[in-house]
Amino acid sequence: MMEQTIVQIQVQGWIGELWEDWFDDMTLTHGHAQDDSPVTTLIGPVADQAALRSLLVRIWDLNLTVISVNRVTSMFCE
Repeated sequence: MMEQTIVQIQVQGWIGELWEDWFDDMTLTHGHAQDDSPVTTLIGPVADQAALRSLLVRIWDLNLTVISVNRVTSMFCE
């Protein structure tokens, strides 16, 4: 049995449909910050710290600013 962590990452700007496949099992939603600037929220499973780092590198490659990274929950899977 492995532990899998669910994370929520918020970034300034919108990640368009062309890039969604780049983020594997993450669900992307679009919204706005309090100042009405665009925000994309990614939420989904991350196997380990290396996988989280890979996601953050992809965000970096898109030149987006990270607003927050939060661990939502951990779950055990077989």
